[in-house]
Amino acid sequence: METTRTSNPRRGDLNAGAGGMTMDEQAYLDREAGLERGLSKAQIIMIGLGGAIGTGLFMGSGIAIGYAGPGVLISYLIAALVAVIMVFSLSEMAVVHPTAGSFGTYAEIYLGPMMGFIVRYTYWIQQVLLIGSEAVAVGIYMGWWLPDTPVWMWALGSAATVVWVNTRAVHNFGSVEYWLTVIKVSAIVGFIIVGLSRIFGIVGDPVGLHNVTGLAGGFLPNGFSGVWMAVLMALFSFMGLEFVVGTASEAKDPKEAIPAALRTMAARLFLFYILALFIIVAFMPWTESGAKVVTESPFVKMFASAGIPYAAGIMNFVVATAALSAMNTSIYLGSRMLFSLARGGYAPRKLGELNAQHVPMRATMVTGVGILAAASLSILTPLAYNYLFGIVLFGGLLVWGAILVSHLRFRRRHRGADLPVQMPFFPYAQLLGLALLGAIGVTMAVDADWQVAVFAGGPWLVLIAAAYFVWRRVSPSAEAG
Repeated sequence: METTRTSNPRRGDLNAGAGGMTMDEQAYLDREAGLERGLSKAQIIMIGLGGAIGTGLFMGSGIAIGYAGPGVLISYLIAALVAVIMVFSLSEMAVVHPTAGSFGTYAEIYLGPMMGFIVRYTYWIQQVLLIGSEAVAVGIYMGWWLPDTPVWMWALGSAATVVWVNTRAVHNFGSVEYWLTVIKVSAIVGFIIVGLSRIFGIVGDPVGLHNVTGLAGGFLPNGFSGVWMAVLMALFSFMGLEFVVGTASEAKDPKEAIPAALRTMAARLFLFYILALFIIVAFMPWTESGAKVVTESPFVKMFASAGIPYAAGIMNFVVATAALSAMNTSIYLGSRMLFSLARGGYAPRKLGELNAQHVPMRATMVTGVGILAAASLSILTPLAYNYLFGIVLFGGLLVWGAILVSHLRFRRRHRGADLPVQMPFFPYAQLLGLALLGAIGVTMAVDADWQVAVFAGGPWLVLIAAAYFVWRRVSPSAEAG
């Protein structure tokens, strides 16, 4: 078992560099060394694409449609803008610092040890809860075929599967995620082809665009307020894009793979979200595809109403595999974040050990227990997915905000012209992203349907900040920054 760790570099020792890393910035990479660089460029490209296609699209889009009606297309465009700003900002840093802790380590480098501690633990708990929400979604999907089986049973089975995958060598994880993404992408491409052919009458009578503009209330039945509320759900759909950058520490060539995975990000977001949602709201009235409480994917609803034999069952299988994919990546990300904390001296050092396959086994197993929370909530309330979603969204807002602020500080030490990946419109894009994230946070605080996220997030911040000072006091391996 590998237990070697470097000492924790102090933020005050960092000196501005022209474009590369200073010696102390390199120490952060050395501290988290030992993971296998086994992910190929093709795997990372598909993993990045898979990170953008999950339960937020297949399941959560029904909530967004319920808020905005056809105007949900505007909602997703706004959320996509924030997502693109975030992921390109993160990519600039990832190519220079390909660490397992990713944006958590960047927060430590550029914002201080306390922020590194808060961001990494917040992201870890976010991934643990996300595992729970995705497990609940798996149970809901399986109920389409077996309505009498309990959700928790499927949650437990799916958790055991993805935990096992994550205890194997990282290239095995990459292969599994690659093929899960192939299933999702193929299904969405087929969905788009079938949908467009039915809407415009290539096959059968044309559905037309009556459901987009001709229903009562028109394109914006609930006004811009409905569009804005749907942005919250849309933003959750894009949470996971940061995953592609989180693989940098285990990429064979991060300087080539990360930019390649990002070059067509905007086109993919448009194709797999905007176009797919357009088909849903065009094919069936938004009052049927939208819902405040999620009980069935709008994708499955659309195929069921289209009368295509077995199509609804096939799509239900696809959305179930999408949820498994999200669980798989969440355990991967959570375990690497916990590994990074342990290597930095902010978690028990045993969690920073690697097995013979260069996998942080203990960190993976600890992260996998998040499934217990999902099973418990799914027994206590049928609204489990909605509650878990709210808590996860708060963590996502905090992490994305920290990424953008870290990037602003990063650019003070690294010239944009020297970077392999460059974020356009710096710093105005980052400031716009922060403003939109702040507005979304305020909206969550004042809206009764979303306050669960703020009520959970506020105490969490107090708790984790207190934990930082306690850990510094009791742990000899945690150094002050």
